[in-house]
Amino acid sequence: MTAHETPAERRTETPAETPAETPGGTSAGSSAGTPEGSSAQIPRSAGPLPGAAALRPPVRVLLVDDEPLVRQGMRMILEAEDDLKVVGEAGDGASALSLVRQHSPDVVCMDVRMPEVDGLRATELVLRLSDPPKVLVVTTFEHDGYVLDALLVGASGFLLKRAGAHEMVQAVRTLAHGDSLLFPAAVRDLLRPRARTAEHTGPALTSREQEVLEAVAGGASNAEIAAQLVLGTETVRTHVASVLRKLGARDRTQATVIAYRTGLVEP
Repeated sequence: MTAHETPAERRTETPAETPAETPGGTSAGSSAGTPEGSSAQIPRSAGPLPGAAALRPPVRVLLVDDEPLVRQGMRMILEAEDDLKVVGEAGDGASALSLVRQHSPDVVCMDVRMPEVDGLRATELVLRLSDPPKVLVVTTFEHDGYVLDALLVGASGFLLKRAGAHEMVQAVRTLAHGDSLLFPAAVRDLLRPRARTAEHTGPALTSREQEVLEAVAGGASNAEIAAQLVLGTETVRTHVASVLRKLGARDRTQATVIAYRTGLVEP
């Protein structure tokens, strides 16, 4: 990845290496906090590089929430950053789909509980588009079944509405940079009542790919997996890409959900 790449170009890459992660996560609001018992994976590299704003266009964000005040607060937080730009707002899922087609955002901040077309259905429809944006589910409760369903259809992560401004900014940057937000403990809690509800019918994983998948489900970065398995980071990247392909997953978050649902990894 170079400083000249656009967010849209970054969306087409294989999962990016995250050399080190810091706790973060959740969404717009006042007091910050990750989902209870979770370990959020937000790379330190998620912040803008020096001079980056002058070298590439800002990350384009669409806000979807049926509460105007929530959208207003999120807009104020994001537009205070030089490298982020809110290109539109929608109060329901149907309008969100239309605005995604119109504005081609890089990241959609999607509420889940909305009238008419809810965030789950909207996420599903948005991700069917060619070159779709990343979807960040914004929710009040981390144990909401809607969150799990949104992750299953391809959302790249979720944030809580009670989180602080810094967490939201970092989350949007992380997704725009090609990574996903993974909260291993929270995902396990969501999946325990619904684990082993499907079978893996795709190509079989090799023993090494199984090891990599288990590490990914545990929230390990590529660098951490490389150290754990005594592999080069590029080799790990290759294995991760192969695992995503075999599972039919868009990113590490969805791969983790699929792994738990199919019994490839025990939650």
